[in-house]
Amino acid sequence: MGKSWYILHVYSGYENKIEKTIRMLLDTGEISKDIVTDIKVPTEEVTDVKDGKKKTVTRKILPGYLLVEMDLPDNGWKAPCSAIRKITGVTGFVGSNLSSKPQPIPSEEVRRILQRTGELKGDTQIRMKQSYAPGEQVKIIEGPFESFSGVIEEVNAEKNKLKVMVGIFGRSTPVEVEMTQVEKV
Repeated sequence: MGKSWYILHVYSGYENKIEKTIRMLLDTGEISKDIVTDIKVPTEEVTDVKDGKKKTVTRKILPGYLLVEMDLPDNGWKAPCSAIRKITGVTGFVGSNLSSKPQPIPSEEVRRILQRTGELKGDTQIRMKQSYAPGEQVKIIEGPFESFSGVIEEVNAEKNKLKVMVGIFGRSTPVEVEMTQVEKV
């Protein structure tokens, strides 16, 4: 077969511990390094703005799940999969039961997840923890329109941008700003 990515369901909060346990099993030879080639806990950087201060934290993209890259043979796949399933905190592979071979996730889905983590080049962006909605009052805290206040007209979460209607020379004018440049009033 070939290398494919599989999703392993684990207890939430145990992701890093289980990743270390699988790596230990690889080091001791209980699981072949030819079969399990990589393990990832997908994380992303999230920026939170409070009181005009930016704070960037690392957050799990898929809490309760690990990505495991494996080259599962048609014969002999049960031993490595059961060794992984026996780890405390593992509930199993997504899309399979104990008696069936795990199903890989589509490569497009893997590419999208790895782009979000920043491991693949692409449209990786820092995501905002704070959510905004049209009609909310905000104050611009940096940029050319600093200290202006206005009402959100449009939210573009994918690009982390807002269209804010601010009063300039007595007229309501739309201004496009990044989410990091505003704070709720």
